[in-house]
Amino acid sequence: MNRWLKSLCVVASLSASSVMAADGYVDKDILISADEAVKLIGNPKVMFVSGDNEDIYKLGHIKGSVEMYAHHLHHSEIDGEMHCAPLYRCVDDAQELIGKKGISNDMTIIAYDDFKGPNATGVYSFFKSYGHKNVKVLNGGRAAIMAVDPAQKEYDALNKDLKAAKKAAKDAKEKLKAATTDADKAALSDTVAKADANAKTLQAKMTEVEKRLLVVKGEEVDQPKTYKIDPKKIDYTIIAGKDEVKHAMEDILKNGKNSKYVIIDSRGIAEIIGERKMDNVARGGHIPGATFIEWSRISDADKKLSFKSADEIKQVYASYGVTPDKTIYAYCQVGAGRGSEHITALQLLGYKNVKVFTGSWDVWGNDMNLPIKR
Repeated sequence: MNRWLKSLCVVASLSASSVMAADGYVDKDILISADEAVKLIGNPKVMFVSGDNEDIYKLGHIKGSVEMYAHHLHHSEIDGEMHCAPLYRCVDDAQELIGKKGISNDMTIIAYDDFKGPNATGVYSFFKSYGHKNVKVLNGGRAAIMAVDPAQKEYDALNKDLKAAKKAAKDAKEKLKAATTDADKAALSDTVAKADANAKTLQAKMTEVEKRLLVVKGEEVDQPKTYKIDPKKIDYTIIAGKDEVKHAMEDILKNGKNSKYVIIDSRGIAEIIGERKMDNVARGGHIPGATFIEWSRISDADKKLSFKSADEIKQVYASYGVTPDKTIYAYCQVGAGRGSEHITALQLLGYKNVKVFTGSWDVWGNDMNLPIKR
């Protein structure tokens, strides 16, 4: 009975969070707000998954979460060959990776990153493509959790006071070096002693508060589980391989704005023109006919949220002719990241025919049979 009640609470909490976090979007099941997500930290039926890399994870991650770096979810050989495309990974490889992270099929996944969105959406796209039922994106990521954590606010205030105490001690020590009278030396020595004592007290308080923080530092702690992917539940409607994207490219080159396809290149201009490329990719450049919309046009850096408002995103896509009647592909370097940021944003707006090109430039740039443009 207790287990049933806990599960019911999770479902009820997520239902409420969907309405609150996704206000203004057509699809209200993708995002979860920090106010609602914070209630689920520590719930055994919920796993927070960081899409940021291992180094960032160690510097700060949501307590109890695991790291699945978005750029490593896409698996290919050194020459860009993906053996089970359009899947990010072959089924046996994917389920082994997921199971090692302590994730089971009945868990709700809450994907997050620092706050920007791409790496969180990479995790989201990865799990959704394999048919995992309950997956959310934490809007605002780690930064949003820190902003609503009372312990974090207390810790930050203590840290501010600690810095002030250390500065007071340092300034007094500098003045002490130049002091010439016994009275001045005594007064400054007393100031140093009091500042040092205050700093020690503050440090002790911070150590205690640190135990209550929701975002912590350190290594990942895994409790491996068995995870099984049902091939019948794999969602091929949200992912695409190079042949499908090549067909779309040919249609775009033939029909221009009248094409029923759009290919979004979400990378920066240096990558698009071939000035910058990854070491393992043979060629730099972009897919001919692609529409250039850098991922940062969608993420809300000012508010530290993973996505701008629905109206703002609509305006961006409308200005580029990215309309709901078209089939839309998005790519970056590896698909899970900047490319998935666009596809998730389009899903939020209710677009139906949208797909991540999972191979992205890692595959296209290495295939000498595919055309490129710089």
